[in-house]
Amino acid sequence: MNSLKDTLYASPLGDVDGFKFDNSVVDVFPDMIQRSVPGYSAIISAIGLLASRFAQPDSVCYDLGCSLGAATLSMRHKISAANCKIIAVDSSTAMLSRCQKIITRDTAAIPVELICSDIQDIKIHNASVIVLNFTLQFIPLADRDAFIGQIYNGLRPGGLLILSEKLMFSDARQQALQTEMHHAFKKSHGYSDMEISQKRASLENVLIPETFKQHKDRLLQSGFDNAEVWFQYFNFASLIALK
Repeated sequence: MNSLKDTLYASPLGDVDGFKFDNSVVDVFPDMIQRSVPGYSAIISAIGLLASRFAQPDSVCYDLGCSLGAATLSMRHKISAANCKIIAVDSSTAMLSRCQKIITRDTAAIPVELICSDIQDIKIHNASVIVLNFTLQFIPLADRDAFIGQIYNGLRPGGLLILSEKLMFSDARQQALQTEMHHAFKKSHGYSDMEISQKRASLENVLIPETFKQHKDRLLQSGFDNAEVWFQYFNFASLIALK
């Protein structure tokens, strides 16, 4: 479906409200994420390849925080294991409504179940692949350990978690550099300084990033055998954790 250009922060807003995945964001989301998240298309493509490698017969693949279903579709078109299904979950009714239309128009055979819910309330079971694509960063810090524990417990042996996140850095110089380069990326894709500033203000206290070490420590403490970065572009990265 066609996406409008993201101009949500192109005019002075005064007090900037906290970021919400409402209808205004849904309308511009594909454009917004391509111009805001370095390497997003590469990550989506690789999710399908990883799912084709790790999806097990008679299992479930989860897309938690599915938004418009990009990761779901990537998995759907690559999985060949028999009797797999995909469960895609998002708490935004606006996102899921648009996602349903996209899934309906898609012709791949893997069944997809869409669920409108807080992903922390989903009972995960019989999973071979779980995708958290820029989702954990929106969950309160105090809830993240327990949530990753739920994911680990719901994965089959040999299962895979794909965790993509915006990173922060413990070294002040690295943090400043990575932030500067992310802003340069956004400006190279047509965002103005005002748009960047207002979007950043809207995400403050809504999107809470962590360091790679914090993510890896949490994954290992939850029981995963290992966790490593497989992709990074400035302060955006994706990890794979194996059970």
